[in-house]
Amino acid sequence: MHVSSLSLRDFRNYQTADISPSLGSVVLVGANGQGKTNIVEAINFLATLGSHRTSVDAAMIRQNCDAAIVRVNLAHADRSILMELQLNRSGPNKAQVNHAAAKLRDFPRYISTVIFAPEDLMLIRGEPAGRRKFMDELIIQRTPRLAGVVSDYERVLKQRNTLLKTARVSDMADGTLSTLEIWDDRLVELGSEIYAERRRLLADLISPLTQAYQAIAGDSHRVELNYRASVESAKTENYADALRRQITDARVQEIERGQSLFGPHRDDVEFSLNDLPAKGYASHGETWSYALALRLAAARLLRAESVLGDPILILDDVFAELDSTRRERLALAVSDFEQTFITAAVAEDVPAALMQQVFRVSRGTIEAA
Repeated sequence: MHVSSLSLRDFRNYQTADISPSLGSVVLVGANGQGKTNIVEAINFLATLGSHRTSVDAAMIRQNCDAAIVRVNLAHADRSILMELQLNRSGPNKAQVNHAAAKLRDFPRYISTVIFAPEDLMLIRGEPAGRRKFMDELIIQRTPRLAGVVSDYERVLKQRNTLLKTARVSDMADGTLSTLEIWDDRLVELGSEIYAERRRLLADLISPLTQAYQAIAGDSHRVELNYRASVESAKTENYADALRRQITDARVQEIERGQSLFGPHRDDVEFSLNDLPAKGYASHGETWSYALALRLAAARLLRAESVLGDPILILDDVFAELDSTRRERLALAVSDFEQTFITAAVAEDVPAALMQQVFRVSRGTIEAA
């Protein structure tokens, strides 16, 4: 799969932008703050239904504009697909596929991307929310219908938390919490599916992760992925039963705190390196290598499973942080992907083998170099 054309209107700092990228590596060069990342952010949004930089869609709409438009032509084999997204400052966003109205959450059926950005260091060092997002974006790309499951779970969680904030412990005795029990059932049903898919993901990811880490770092280190469930007995019994019993036993505690304390929204994954948690123990170079390996492993997993061909690989401001050896190793590791977008402030940071098509980006304009 590759992007054959990209058009932006009123997206971030672009009034208009149109490019026709080639196969292979596409390098976007320009000083910081000129709009390089905005281009790859637009492509990645179509696949992940979110930005890697903000949780607010309106932030991607150009100042003083009501809407932004992203149009992408995708090509795979002899098939071509036109995807169009309209981000609205007020009202729901709109989506089209081949000029026909579509649901935004169906977009991952047509496009797959894997992005690495400096923010990915926080996958290792940061809070659990970032690692949960990493897992959920990837399970959706593997199985696009899970976009609806994850969205429904978030809606159920929000509604359940609203009820918990207004409930009283005394309500437990007179049966007035029956509505909450209905949301319990949905939380368990949807949460069980997300839990199972995350566990399957980590089991399938470990082999390509090991290979990717060694390819980037050049060392024979041992990497592990350990799922940390908020439900204490999740590993020893049926997850749905365990989650249901846990939230029932913690009813008083949840009402007192006004929030749902158990479920996939409270889970985490521990990334280990040589039997030690990477968070807190890995050096800066090891952390970069681990984060890069996670994304590269995800790309190879999607490649192996997708009928769409290779995912579109995005390396956003990566090479500046790597030494020359790791730069060359990374370039070799991504060289066989159908299309790779690379952003860089300095062209010399990018290995020569990847300088196949270059665009210069300056003040919201983009031109072929």
